[in-house]
Amino acid sequence: MAEQVLIQFRADKALKQEVTEIYESIGLDMPTAFRMFMVRSKMVGGLPFDARLPIKKPVAAASLTKEELDSEIQKGYDDMVAGKERPAEEVFSRLNGK
Repeated sequence: MAEQVLIQFRADKALKQEVTEIYESIGLDMPTAFRMFMVRSKMVGGLPFDARLPIKKPVAAASLTKEELDSEIQKGYDDMVAGKERPAEEVFSRLNGK
């Protein structure tokens, strides 16, 4: 058997609990799940999942139902209230690739 080493890292308590429950529901404990992650990383020569941000496509208003359109408008309003808005110049610069 290969020599064993201890690996430690910090994680958010709530996230750890949620992930532990997921692994336990499929019959795994945390150490076994992380060993599986490491073996799969070795097999694929990197992360064993896609690590890119999803490409967001603009929403076509004409393709939405009234409820979906209302929901999208509400999301925009909520973002504005939360201070997540951006100046128009910044948005257009990013859209134009500047």
